[in-house]
Amino acid sequence: MNRLRIGLVGTGPWATATHAPALAKHPDTDLTGVWGRRPEAAATLAAAHGTAVYEDVDELFAASDAVAFAVPPDVQAPLAARAAAAGCHLLLDKPVATTPEAARQLAQAAERAGVASVVFFTLRFAPVTSAWLAEQQGTGGWFTGRADWFGAFYKPDGDAAFSSPWRESRGGLWDVGPHALSMLLPVLGDVSEVTAARGPRDTVHLILRHTSGASSTAALSLTAPEKGAGLAVEFRGEHGIAVLPAWEKSDEAIGTAVDGLVSAVRTGTAHPCDVRFGLRVTEILARAEERIASV
Repeated sequence: MNRLRIGLVGTGPWATATHAPALAKHPDTDLTGVWGRRPEAAATLAAAHGTAVYEDVDELFAASDAVAFAVPPDVQAPLAARAAAAGCHLLLDKPVATTPEAARQLAQAAERAGVASVVFFTLRFAPVTSAWLAEQQGTGGWFTGRADWFGAFYKPDGDAAFSSPWRESRGGLWDVGPHALSMLLPVLGDVSEVTAARGPRDTVHLILRHTSGASSTAALSLTAPEKGAGLAVEFRGEHGIAVLPAWEKSDEAIGTAVDGLVSAVRTGTAHPCDVRFGLRVTEILARAEERIASV
């Protein structure tokens, strides 16, 4: 079948280091162009990958079959809804928005247009972690689980290039919270009850009740001490304890997400990590935020 013409919205570090290279080299996509809020950065990124730069985002949508987004969530949501209305399939970043209303409007726009969507939750697409998650889904009988992500994002020698105002203002709940939920929900089921409390700095602790009857916890932070940073996911149940194996970030994950979008476009079968799942994640995080504010 024809290669998918895919445009890129965004010119920041993730767009430059992750999205643009993956889209340019993927065997089933052609990078049709780049649009960004900083025209000079868009021109530089487009030139680096031998593609066009667009000053008008709607012109990029018109020239593309699909659009990938690497912008803050509250910029992404309205632009992605416009892209869907233009008939473009969507490769979205997490969280899809930071309010349920914005996420719902985006999901409704995609549904009305009949476009495919994939939300890029890294752990769901990295080979090691996605294979482990599928194994736990098949095992069943889980009693409880946990997903903890302690990032030392702002350590003195950290990768400050990937910092941004929205991450600083919304903290670990909204940045790494989506990753935690993307692992817990497929195994334990949807969330029916949410309890949340603040820890030090931006740290948030969640206690979740799932529709399966299982419970889970999540500890989320971007400001942990460097020696206390780390990721842990585990499930406990009838068959024992399953612990997420060690993994390293790689370019494979974004390529697998593109694979998922191409497959959804060609088959018409919705991807498990589509915009509706992104909406549900946003609803749960917003509920947690409400619970924290009520304390």
